[in-house]
Amino acid sequence: MITVAILTLSDKGSRGEREDTSGPAIEKLIKKIDGKVVSYEILPDEKALIKKKLLSLCNKVDLILTTGGTGVSPRDVTPEATLEVITKELPGMAEAMRYQSLKKTPRAMVSRAVAGIRGETLIVNLPGSPRGAKENLSVILPALPHTIEKMKGSTEECAVPLKIRKKK
Repeated sequence: MITVAILTLSDKGSRGEREDTSGPAIEKLIKKIDGKVVSYEILPDEKALIKKKLLSLCNKVDLILTTGGTGVSPRDVTPEATLEVITKELPGMAEAMRYQSLKKTPRAMVSRAVAGIRGETLIVNLPGSPRGAKENLSVILPALPHTIEKMKGSTEECAVPLKIRKKK
């Protein structure tokens, strides 16, 4: 089982002015990889608070999924907080999410989401909209179990051997 923390980052959500629908949407998807949400919280878009919460969750859960704060609004600071916490960046995950999203909307190129590792915890930033969060998470979902196994020290081979066809 993969232990998961979901952090919704929204000023309005943290004040109870907007219902969070992204967090529950993420929770449904994470069950496909035998993930269990053990922590869920809504925080305002405050870099220091986000960083503190990320640090407190690292090495306590396998995966932290943030939703919100990845755009270009003045209060969008999730990527900055995440970059201050992670020790290894995984740019391929963020690139894959943006690539797939660009097929649906040109607004995807404005995403500043990042992904990375601290200790034995993977942190991934997702968009704040429920649809965007689901679409982005769906792209990387198949790679998450393998990534978590490797960051925890699995020595199992990564490459899947190709079967060589015999010529007839």
